[in-house]
Amino acid sequence: MSRDVATFFEQWETNQREMKESTPDVMRGFGGMFQALMKEGALSVREKELIAFSIGLAVRCEQCMNLHIDKCLKAGATREQIIEAAGVVVVMQGGPAYTHMPEVIHALDYLESKK
Repeated sequence: MSRDVATFFEQWETNQREMKESTPDVMRGFGGMFQALMKEGALSVREKELIAFSIGLAVRCEQCMNLHIDKCLKAGATREQIIEAAGVVVVMQGGPAYTHMPEVIHALDYLESKK
């Protein structure tokens, strides 16, 4: 996985197509679960995306962080809310999460520049 956010997003659609062709059952199963759970409910889509982003950061999954930062912004979260959520992860996980904060900032910078 490239550490370059732009490259990640450029490759993501191609990767998705390849996964859909190679693993249609996995894609269908995951996609169905995602759609069923990540819609408005007792929690808003924005809140769910902030949680998903936070978990991605907590487990240090750069792909998850990139995708859910994008979804957070599309769901109406502000840069400040995303950074604050990241701060909570740092409080709970300390240094391992802290070292990934630059990736959060780079993703925000890239995605906000695309608006």
